[in-house]
Amino acid sequence: MTALGSSIRMTGLLGGAVVVTFFLVAAELASGLLGHSIALISDAIHNLTDVPTLVISWIGMRLALRPPTEEKTFGYHRAGILAAFVNSIVLGVVALFVIYESATRVFHPVQVHTSLMLWISVLALVINGGITLAVHRGRRDLNVRTVWLHNLGDALSNIAIFAGALAIRYTGALWVDPLLGIAIGAMVLWSGVGILQESGHVLLEGLPRGMQLEKVAASMLRVPGVQEVHDIHIWTLGTNLIALACHVRIPDMHMEQSQRILASLQDVLDRDFHITHTTVQFERAGLPAEAGPYMPEPARPSEGIKPEE
Repeated sequence: MTALGSSIRMTGLLGGAVVVTFFLVAAELASGLLGHSIALISDAIHNLTDVPTLVISWIGMRLALRPPTEEKTFGYHRAGILAAFVNSIVLGVVALFVIYESATRVFHPVQVHTSLMLWISVLALVINGGITLAVHRGRRDLNVRTVWLHNLGDALSNIAIFAGALAIRYTGALWVDPLLGIAIGAMVLWSGVGILQESGHVLLEGLPRGMQLEKVAASMLRVPGVQEVHDIHIWTLGTNLIALACHVRIPDMHMEQSQRILASLQDVLDRDFHITHTTVQFERAGLPAEAGPYMPEPARPSEGIKPEE
């Protein structure tokens, strides 16, 4: 399936997930109030945050499908990243609220109806597990990964609520319910912070995770004719779209020869690092540098970064 087809399919899945999640929130909230379960109410609030999460993610994916315009020359690839950033903040706020409410219940326990907890946790597990499996293949997209991670956490919390309901039924330990609420809140907070860090890194145009600037420069220096590489900038435009801009020094040569060097550089960057959007400025070798290097010294084959064998 092409990247465009996969994005369209994922957009449809997210739209369906919004409708199903609304149903789940209503069921959990009603059951939590009737059954006096803070764990169910916490999970309902948790799932309620899935709705703006899913809606924002859906809008982000829809925008990312739009072509570039005269004003948005890179298109809307960052829409999904921005959606992930906003979602992570929402997750963090809700998680703190859940932890606070659950901690209050620890000191003021309330009798809960375990039968409702059991049945609703099973229903929630089916829905959250289904959404998790549906978006599993698209989790390389940071925006989709927020949905995948969020619903995976939901599914795990549903299992915990089921086990907690059994524990309360057979032991009478009412403290289990608020303890589950605290655990769910902590899990949501942890996942939200991780997504916030990663999306913020992308928005600040940091080097893509797992990529090393030195290795990129070394690969470029192995291209025949390339004598020096400096002012390298690599950043993520959007999902599966990495951009690079740099200065490359080459000897005096005919334009046709420089075009062959450029094509070789683009092939190396695409094959080895999946960098598909490149801007390379050629400079004549031997001239003094007019801009600062990306590291203390420009990368040259004979010094600094040595080509790998």
